[in-house]
Amino acid sequence: MHAPPLVGWLLVLLCAGAGAYCLARAGGVPPAQRAAARGEGVMALGMAVMAVPASVVAPPPWSPWLFTAFFGAAAGAALVRRHLHHAVGALAMVYMALAMVWPGGPAGRPGAGHGMAGTDHLGAMTHSAPGGVPLVTALLLAYYTVYVIGAGVRLVPAAAATANGPALAGAPAVAGGAGTADVLRACRVAMGIGMLAMLLMM
Repeated sequence: MHAPPLVGWLLVLLCAGAGAYCLARAGGVPPAQRAAARGEGVMALGMAVMAVPASVVAPPPWSPWLFTAFFGAAAGAALVRRHLHHAVGALAMVYMALAMVWPGGPAGRPGAGHGMAGTDHLGAMTHSAPGGVPLVTALLLAYYTVYVIGAGVRLVPAAAATANGPALAGAPAVAGGAGTADVLRACRVAMGIGMLAMLLMM
């Protein structure tokens, strides 16, 4: 990933904030969505750990395999529950974790460290070529761009209903219900933005 440590810390804050919020609000969503909300929260926290700049905590050589196992298990659980978007996100993280170690990836180049970005997960690079398979990266970028825009647009009516609630009959009940129902979507939008940033900096 090509980015200064500051961008890495911003990604850590975004993903950790989304994960903590999703886990905190998981108890308030309908039971059918509770497992998905908790899964999204745990995955966001995993993304935050993966984005920590290696200049602060040097990643051990086996960290890519740990990330691969963690996100691979998350993908398997999502597929069992038939949560396709969650599975795509987890598999995208598996892809980025494997980019650390496959031949020609960041960790496989001379002078590279064990992180996703050579000397730093998101820090100064010792190479200029991107990691990963360009076609796969492009497809994931397209998927998340469309998803973030679409999900963000769907969140606008709920925000408007909340803002204009006092002027509408029955607005408090609608706003409260919309807020609960949109918790998972808001978490996914934040995680999608983080995913886009991580893919762009591979």
